[in-house]
Amino acid sequence: MPKKNKLFRFRAPFHLVKRNDMRWWQALLFRLGAVVVGLLLMCLVLWIMVNANPAAVFSNLVSGCFGSQRRTWVTFRKMALLLGVGLALIPAFRMRFWNLGGNGQILMGDLAAIMCMYFCGAAGWPNWAIILLMIPSAILAGAIWGVIPAIFKAFFNTNESLFTLMMNYIAAGLVTIFLGAVVTSGSGTLPMQEAGHFVSIGGNDYLLVILIIAAVLAFIYVYLRFSKHGYELEVVGDSENTAKYIGINVRWSVVRTMALSGALCGLIGLLLAGAMDYTITADSAQNMGFTAIMVAWLAKFDPFAMLGTSFLIAFLDNGMASGVQRAFGITNNSIGQIVIGIVYFCIIAVEFFINYRIRRNHPTLDVSVNAEKGGK
Repeated sequence: MPKKNKLFRFRAPFHLVKRNDMRWWQALLFRLGAVVVGLLLMCLVLWIMVNANPAAVFSNLVSGCFGSQRRTWVTFRKMALLLGVGLALIPAFRMRFWNLGGNGQILMGDLAAIMCMYFCGAAGWPNWAIILLMIPSAILAGAIWGVIPAIFKAFFNTNESLFTLMMNYIAAGLVTIFLGAVVTSGSGTLPMQEAGHFVSIGGNDYLLVILIIAAVLAFIYVYLRFSKHGYELEVVGDSENTAKYIGINVRWSVVRTMALSGALCGLIGLLLAGAMDYTITADSAQNMGFTAIMVAWLAKFDPFAMLGTSFLIAFLDNGMASGVQRAFGITNNSIGQIVIGIVYFCIIAVEFFINYRIRRNHPTLDVSVNAEKGGK
C-alpha cells in the first residue's frame, strides 16, 4: 500500500528575547511602575477583605511611618538595620556564596553581647568596660558562625545554602539553651539588662544605630570598589578557574569573605542587644537575614541602591503594622503580610520584563510530505 506521511509543525505565536538595550532610567521606571501597581492591588485586596477605602489606606500607610516623630525614627532605624544586614550579605553574594544564615549570625552576635551584659553586669563591671567587651565578642561570634560553613564549602565543597540555613536553627537552639540556664522564672523571658547600654546621641535612642550603619555603608562601598579583596571576590564569583589562573587563593577568599559577612551580621546583633532590646529571644533577629536577601537582590547588590530597597520594605512593614492595621481594626497579621506580599510579588515579577521582551511571531504551518515510490 502506498504511504503518505505528513508532518505538521506549528510555530509558536511569540518568543522571548533577551534585552540588551534598556537604559538605567527605563529600568527604574519599570520598577517604580511595579511599586505603583502593587500598591493599587494592595488597596483592592483590602477593599475586598475589610472594605477599606483606598485613599484611607494610602493615608494610613504614610501616617504609620511618619505620623509622629517617634514613628519616623522607628522607620529609619528599621531601614538602617535592614540595610546593615543587606550590606553584610553583599560580599558573599557577589562571590556567588549564597549565605542564607544571616539570622543565625545575627543571633550569635546578639547572644555574645547579652552574655557579656548578663554575667559582667552581675559581677559589677562598669558600663564602659562591658561595652568594650561586648563589641569584639559580638563581632567575633558572628564571624565564627559565618566561617564554619565557609570552611566546609572551601575544603569539602558542601552546599552553602543548606549549611548556612541549618546554622540558623542551631543558633536559635543555643539561645534557647542559654535562656533555660539563666532564667529562673516560669516566663522563660530574660529581663531587660541594666548594664551594657550604649549611649544615646543628644538624647536620641535611634540615631546611634543609623550612624553606625551609615559608616558600614561607606566601608562596604570602599571595600568592594577600591580594595584588592573586593576585586578578588568579584573574580571568584565570575569564575573560580580564572581566579586560580591569576593566582588568587580561592579557599582563603571564601573563608575571608564569609568572616566579613558574619562579622557584620554580628554587629547587627550587637546593636540589637546594646542599643535596642537589651534582652534576647530565639526570634530576636526578626527574620532580617531573609528579608535582607530581597533588599540586596532588588538592588542588584549595589550598596547605594539598597538605600531605596531597604526604605521601601521598612515603609511597607511599618506603615501596615502601625497605620493601616490599626486604622481598620485588622487584628490578623496574616492579612497585612498577604497584601505586602502582593507588592513584593509585583516588584520581583517586573524583573522578568526588564530582562526579557516578548516578540510576536506570525503563525505559520510547515508541512512535509514523504511518499513511497508509486504512491498516489
